[in-house]
Amino acid sequence: MEFYYASLLCLFVSFVVLALHLLFYKSKPASAALPPGKTGWPVLGESLEFLSTGWKGHPEKFIFDRMARYSSHVFRTHLLGEPAAVLCGSAGNKFLFSNENKLVQAWWPSSVDKIFPNDNSQTSSKEEAIKMRRMLPTFFKPEALHRYVGIMDHIARRHFADGWENRQNVVVFPLAKNYTFWLACRLFLSVEDPAQVEKFAEPFNLLASGLISMPIDLPGTPFNKGIKASAYIRKELVGIIKQRKTDLADGKASPTQDILSHMLLTSNEDGKFMQESDIANKILGLLIGGHDTASSACTFVVKYLAELPEVYDGVYREQMEIAKTKAEGELLNWEDLQKMKYSWNVACEVLRLAPPLQGAFREALADFTFNGFSIPKGWKLYWSANSTHKNSDFFPEPEKFDPSRFEGSGPAPYTFVPFGGGPRMCPGKEYARLEILVFMHHLVKKFKWEKMIPDEKIVVDPMPIPAKGLPIRLIPNISQN
Repeated sequence: MEFYYASLLCLFVSFVVLALHLLFYKSKPASAALPPGKTGWPVLGESLEFLSTGWKGHPEKFIFDRMARYSSHVFRTHLLGEPAAVLCGSAGNKFLFSNENKLVQAWWPSSVDKIFPNDNSQTSSKEEAIKMRRMLPTFFKPEALHRYVGIMDHIARRHFADGWENRQNVVVFPLAKNYTFWLACRLFLSVEDPAQVEKFAEPFNLLASGLISMPIDLPGTPFNKGIKASAYIRKELVGIIKQRKTDLADGKASPTQDILSHMLLTSNEDGKFMQESDIANKILGLLIGGHDTASSACTFVVKYLAELPEVYDGVYREQMEIAKTKAEGELLNWEDLQKMKYSWNVACEVLRLAPPLQGAFREALADFTFNGFSIPKGWKLYWSANSTHKNSDFFPEPEKFDPSRFEGSGPAPYTFVPFGGGPRMCPGKEYARLEILVFMHHLVKKFKWEKMIPDEKIVVDPMPIPAKGLPIRLIPNISQN
């Protein structure tokens, strides 16, 4: 009998425990699963495949293969030593751009700090970057941009006279980099001497390659070369900064002539001024951002205009209408650039098909759910321009070159993102528009051209560039020479 009662008691206790478990389980919602995907090799993850698809000229392949295999909205991977989720499509772009500094924040690998070291031990690199972004709008507001047009036109005339005219063949990408870097040096530092500009060119190339290379700091590796190039450039910049301080004190330089003067004369909320090394680091970042992306865009403008004579003809007609209104030697102005509507549509289509900024990383500030999947705090998040730019859901016949996509209201929001979006949108977007249009104006006024390697391979390292730099044969426009 005791055994019978003991059995009933055990059964009753088991029932109560089970009931309580079911009650608690139902009252607590089930946590969402992680996004589908795979993490690849130990330590390396899928970083090599992520980078190698770019080296092979098809960075979108990494994204689209996984969108097809796992989810068209979000998938899991492991990149640059970190667990990561890639958010895709316009919904993914909108989510990340709209939640900047709420659910996500900018992130880059710690290896980047070796190339851009922060000498201010009291603030992080991220905090320094935020301060820099707050400072930039002053230099990219409309009244400042109006002044830049004439300077850009002046530099462009010198650039084409020195590097293009009286030549049968040229290699476009190095020339485009020379043009955009010359502009950045002039507008940010008031450095205009071609010899001084040229001295920085090769170190900047090494630095840019090191930024997206595997972080292996051994002699001869791209990462090691990037670190050394950064140190060399910063040393040279400190020399320029010291000279500017002297010129400002002697009244030989203006407090408002460029970003460098502003940085030297602007104190923080505590009344402290930036150290020379801090200014050198910030100027270094500006020079990278101020010319690398535009040089890629200018190169691909040349590529597509060579391949599409009807598009070239449309740009040429528009630019010649503007040229006819100018007196001999008269510089372009802001109003002239506002008339270049077709030319800018062409440039936008170039930016869609060959976006200089392939994407960017964020970091999750808290656990959140996206499209039914859980994203843990601390995970890295990546958005890809190609997930919309080359997606037929957003751009019908995505491989077709069609400038009319940008007529009227243009593409749907969050689908065309060559400059990012939200608070992290490139503050120099309008600056880039001006330098690209000024380049196009002088290019088509002076030349037609033919590609010398019809099927030249494209590589992405870290931006898209023709593997041989895009050699072309120039055909002068007789009426303009």
